[in-house]
Order: sequence, then structure tokens, then C-alpha cells
Amino acid sequence: MIRVSKIAHASYETPDLDQQTQYYTDILGLTVAAKEKDTVFLASTVDHHSVVLRKGSQPQCVRVGFQIPPDADLGAFEKQVAAHGIKTERKKDPEPSIGEMVTFADPKGTIMEVFKRDAFSHQKFQSRGVVPHKLGHVAFHVTDVKHTTKFYCDVLGFRESDWMADFFSFLRCGPDHHTINLMQTGSNRHFHTAFELRDWGHMQTACDFLSINGYKIIWGPGRHGIGHNLFTYHRGANGLITELFAELDRMNEELGYFEPRPWHRDNPQRPKVWAKDPTASNLWGIMPPDEMHK
Repeated sequence: MIRVSKIAHASYETPDLDQQTQYYTDILGLTVAAKEKDTVFLASTVDHHSVVLRKGSQPQCVRVGFQIPPDADLGAFEKQVAAHGIKTERKKDPEPSIGEMVTFADPKGTIMEVFKRDAFSHQKFQSRGVVPHKLGHVAFHVTDVKHTTKFYCDVLGFRESDWMADFFSFLRCGPDHHTINLMQTGSNRHFHTAFELRDWGHMQTACDFLSINGYKIIWGPGRHGIGHNLFTYHRGANGLITELFAELDRMNEELGYFEPRPWHRDNPQRPKVWAKDPTASNLWGIMPPDEMHK
């Protein structure tokens, strides 16, 4: 099986393109890598773009891009997807730095964009803004978490890292604990987008910077039980939730457990089903406010 190996970018529609571009550049510290009509491509460091913004009637995540390994065959991957009865589309030069792409929809309607990347941005870390070093994961509300989780595992080659009870799955496509989160809530929509910071010190300065610029934390700082990462959440300029995180668990695939950390409760820490218990959400005890689910 050809598996996707890395999340590359997330694409959003947003009513006020200039306002949201300013949020990603001046506040988060990404760089405008390219512009087309009603489209902005924003880079973090290695990838040409980690975020794509397009003009739209409402703020929503509409596409997620994934890379397959450099030695994988994109045509063979497309056949693999089509064998599941899924309609695919092949695109030539669809976005800057991407020569060829296979696209198809997941069960909730989000478009998957799968490709190999030959060109890199070679961006330097910026000196303004939060400046995360990569896009970490995208989380969604879904109507059928088991069906959608199976799609990501069977079609894209994801693996299950953890579950919270039977309604919240955490899926990985590389060593990071999760790249996609799916939570069954009765609707299909964006939950949050997460960017990785270096460490606790970086998170502290990020929270101060957000506060100075009028962006209030809606949950955190804390440490999730599932994934064990430090976290904070805030709303971006268009109202969608952004998570900033650090110290996320990383999987040793050959041994089948996550790299040991002193805050783990299990030793070794293996993928499991967590009870719907406060510690699964935050080992430090503060539960998410109602606003997290609006």
C-alpha cells in the first residue's frame, strides 16, 4: 500500500482575504509565497506553502494536501484510491511547486490533494509574529467518525494513534501522534487547525504576543492527555480556531509505542482507547469551554 507520509497544506475559503492574510503573516508569522487571483499561498519554512487562502462566502476548510514519498508512484496511488470506488481527478500544475496532483473527496466532502513535491521554499524563520515551524494537524467535526476514520486508514494509509471512547479518533500519517482528528458531533465542519511551536518558552511568548495584538486564548495553556502535547487555542481573524502546540507524542513504529516522556501515565505509552474522562482532554485539569464547540 502507498501511504501518504506528510501533511503539506490546508486550504480555506474566507470572506475577507486581506484580513485573514494579515492574520497569518503579521500574527502567526507565515510568509506570502505566491499570489494568484483571489488566492494567497503562505509558507512556514520548508514547504512552498502550508496554508492556502481563497475568497469564499464563509470561513471553512475545504481542502487538505498530503505528500506521498518521493519514490512512490502517483499513478499507482490513484489506482489504489479508485479501487475503493472513489472518483479521482488528475491535475497538472495545479498550485505553485506542485507539478501533478490527484484529488478526491473524503466522506464529509473535504477534498484530498495528494502529490509529490520537488520544489521547496527554503524560507527563513521570520522575525515577527508567533512563527510556528510547521503545520501540525487539522481537526474536523463529523457525522460518522467510524466511517470517516476507516476512509483515512484504508484509502490514505493513516494509522490509529488513539481514541477517546468511540467518538473521537486521532490519526497519524508519520511519526507525529496525529495529523488528522475526527470528532463525532452531528455535523461536518472544521474544528481547528494546529501549528507546532518549539517548546514551552515559545508558547509563553506566543500567548503574550497574541494578547498584545487582541487575540484572546479560549482554552489553555494545558497538556492534553491524548497526544500529551502542550496546547493553547484562539480564534483567528475569520473566526476559525487555531491551536498552537508543542511536545506532541511521536511514534516509534518499529517498536509500537510512543517515545517515552516523563509525563506519560503508561510505560510504555501505546495506542489505546481512552475513557471519556477529564484527563484525556487536559492532564492539568481545566476543561474546554462551550465556545470550543461553536
